[in-house]
Amino acid sequence: MLPFIQNSQLVVACHITGVYDVNRNNILPNDDYSLVKNWADSITKLGMNGIIFHNNFSVATCKKFTSKHIQFISVVHNTLFNPNVYRYYIYQQFITQYATHINSIFLTDITDVVVEKNPFTQALFLQNSTALFCGDEPTTLKNDWMQAHGDHLRLQIADYASYEVAFKHHNLLNCGIIGGTIKIMQPFIQQLWAIHQQYNANNTSAYTGDMGAFNYLARTKFNDNLLHGSPINSVFKTYDISDTTCWFRHK
Repeated sequence: MLPFIQNSQLVVACHITGVYDVNRNNILPNDDYSLVKNWADSITKLGMNGIIFHNNFSVATCKKFTSKHIQFISVVHNTLFNPNVYRYYIYQQFITQYATHINSIFLTDITDVVVEKNPFTQALFLQNSTALFCGDEPTTLKNDWMQAHGDHLRLQIADYASYEVAFKHHNLLNCGIIGGTIKIMQPFIQQLWAIHQQYNANNTSAYTGDMGAFNYLARTKFNDNLLHGSPINSVFKTYDISDTTCWFRHK
């Protein structure tokens, strides 16, 4: 067992490289620590515990940057799934194995997210032990990008189209930040990975389906327990480095 998993509060991320990234339209280099440095430094600065799941960092890089705050776990990427989707298998396996040792956990993007405040010490988090916390965007579920993103899942999931209608005026949730206590995160991630296994393995569209599946599950099964937006995340894609009130800054 990693030294800080026991009864811990964790921030966890995946960094899968060497495969085409449909969101960035390129292939991330395999052993470039600079891509995750800001994320790791922000966690270290706050005295928190972070885990980086990766498939291509060298042994030397992991040894150099492992600390009492940051740990690395090597994984093998199943190319049947896009990295944005496969991370939920990795998280599901990890949470299942260590559920009895984890108190609370946040799963985040890593190359464009930094932690500004320790979420686990915030009153909003402490007073909402059954909440699913997540990021959001300054747009609604009904937007052109999400309509295109949902094309594959709309054909696979019977009530996907009706969910889109029911929640069309609600905020678009962002899966780059997801967290809560283990009692909410374990069932959520299990169900999210099950959706991807059943409905997204045969996705040959230009869109990964990660945002579609996340919004669908969060809104249809966990909507009464959702907390999103300020102060959990900064305004998405505003690159607002002056916002120090948020827990996570996302681009």
